[in-house]
Amino acid sequence: MSVPGAFRAQGRACARLGSPFMARLMAALADLWDGESPLARPWAGYAGDLGPAGASLPLRVAGGLHALHLSGRDPALSAVYPPAEPSEAALRAAVADALTRHAGFLLEWTARAPQTNEVRRAAVVAAAARWLAARHPLPLALSELGASGGLNLGLDRFALEIGGRRYGPADPVLTLAPAWEGPLPPEADVQVTERRGVDRMPLDVSTAEGRLRLLAYLWADQPERLARTRAAIAADTAPVDAGDAADWLEAGRAAPRPGRLHLIFHTIAWQYFPQATQARAAAAITRAAAAATRNAPLAWLAMEADGNAEGAALTLRLWPGDHALALGRADFHGRWIRWEGPAHLP
Repeated sequence: MSVPGAFRAQGRACARLGSPFMARLMAALADLWDGESPLARPWAGYAGDLGPAGASLPLRVAGGLHALHLSGRDPALSAVYPPAEPSEAALRAAVADALTRHAGFLLEWTARAPQTNEVRRAAVVAAAARWLAARHPLPLALSELGASGGLNLGLDRFALEIGGRRYGPADPVLTLAPAWEGPLPPEADVQVTERRGVDRMPLDVSTAEGRLRLLAYLWADQPERLARTRAAIAADTAPVDAGDAADWLEAGRAAPRPGRLHLIFHTIAWQYFPQATQARAAAAITRAAAAATRNAPLAWLAMEADGNAEGAALTLRLWPGDHALALGRADFHGRWIRWEGPAHLP
């Protein structure tokens, strides 16, 4: 796929995900992309997938532009960002100028993979955690791969409203209310006694730089996402280690925890891991699973792209017994969840 083609594919995905501004921005970037510019040179001849299912170059560029807007570094660019409704000519002119004037900033910004930390994805993990807790009434130890700022490790502090029912604490940090299809989770108590994540470049949300990077990857015409993320940031306490996910798991993080259910999970992160890391991480989990017992179960939950444009696949492996379950699908941003798995875990 060409770079302009990757921008246009991302634009179509943004339109499906309810962001007309991002769809317009992607179309403008597709037309404005200069393969000879300093920003483009690192990606010349890139052998992998530049689009939404791979390196996500379009989202990297869009994130950098949004960071310029959020930080107030480019008033002319901010003038065409929501809630403004600029003409196509005005939008393209402002973006073209920003690409030139902030080339150094954007070059540095796009060297790192997107780190969205979409809080609504925690609804998938929170729902699955209740099925797991019903089967194994034990406290949970949470381990997140590609955790970014670690916001979704606070899932037990969020309320979940689905199917006319409410789960979670009486005084939640925020409330997640995805459109839900399928059987509802049981009224099982989710008690988290350990939470930790890993990321190659974790974001410290206690710093202005860390907060900016998280917020910049949200879309400017979706202010409710920005509000949820700011609420989660205000309550965040989960540690995120800097490192490779496979190294982290191989160092003992994958091991079952006696007296607790160890839930390893990742949401729209696996695609950013090198293939060698994916293979080693999967092997580390399955090796650790050999020690799983009824009093120390191990679960591996994934919400990841699988080539189907209609959301992400939800999969679960559970030990002892090595149960492999296809749980259904979820919107990439957590707007809806379609639970298609069994009503009760085996």
